[in-house]
Amino acid sequence: MTPQRLYLDLLRKSLVNELYLENEARFLYIFVALASGQKVDEDTLRHIADRRPDLMKSMRAARADGRPWWKVGVRDANGNVQGLNLRNLCEFSHTMIGAARMRNIEECLDVIREENIPGDFAETGVWRGGATVFMRGYLAAYDMPDRVVWAADSFEGLPVPTHPEDAGLDYSAAVVPILAVSLEEVRDLFARYGLLDERVKFLKGWFRDTLPTAPIASLALLRLDGDLFESTRDALEALYDRVSPGGFIIVDDYGDFLPCRRAVDEFRAARGITAPLRNIDWTGEYWRKEG
Repeated sequence: MTPQRLYLDLLRKSLVNELYLENEARFLYIFVALASGQKVDEDTLRHIADRRPDLMKSMRAARADGRPWWKVGVRDANGNVQGLNLRNLCEFSHTMIGAARMRNIEECLDVIREENIPGDFAETGVWRGGATVFMRGYLAAYDMPDRVVWAADSFEGLPVPTHPEDAGLDYSAAVVPILAVSLEEVRDLFARYGLLDERVKFLKGWFRDTLPTAPIASLALLRLDGDLFESTRDALEALYDRVSPGGFIIVDDYGDFLPCRRAVDEFRAARGITAPLRNIDWTGEYWRKEG
């Protein structure tokens, strides 16, 4: 394996938190024990992988393709199982997209590098910034000095739904606070990985306000992770025409969120886009722009 591949493999594993998954398992174990009125066993806590291999197995499988893992069933004193969502307490990875979608980014970037497709890299909806950190790490690994990584986000969480297609999908900061990550936190993550410099550009605000006038000349990679119909539509309307022929459009939420899928399908139909959608995993899809 080349030094570049070794670095990118380590970077990916760190960003999805494959390296210290036991610590997330420990938190999950503690909170489940507390919720069910059980005593926290210190030996189990110290040797969580050996004592709870079932938990580790399920978490590894979920982490591989970015599936939720923080929903658990807790049995009360009467033997009834109650659902418990520990997302706001136990999710510590720097990206939630999982290993498969991270590898997809790398594979697309390989093609862009090998075929010299012009343009920068952008993600609309960055959360903690893990995917964009990986993009910047790729530029560093292959010494590609003439490209920029754009991180577009409100840095205040998802908007309260206003479009009819997004009704009932309120993931705003008041409802899901873990999705609200500040610009300062994301900048700090880049800095901790040694990748914060002038080639990382931040676009703070709602997409409808920031993307149409963003000073982006061209893109080789556009990654959409806005979840909602409105966010996905706004990103496509503002940035698709700036994607170079041969460039890639990745949609993180296509399989998981019907409003996102509708926004993509409607946009592709309106533009007459026939390039095939390619599956990444249970939710991610992408296509290559024809030209």
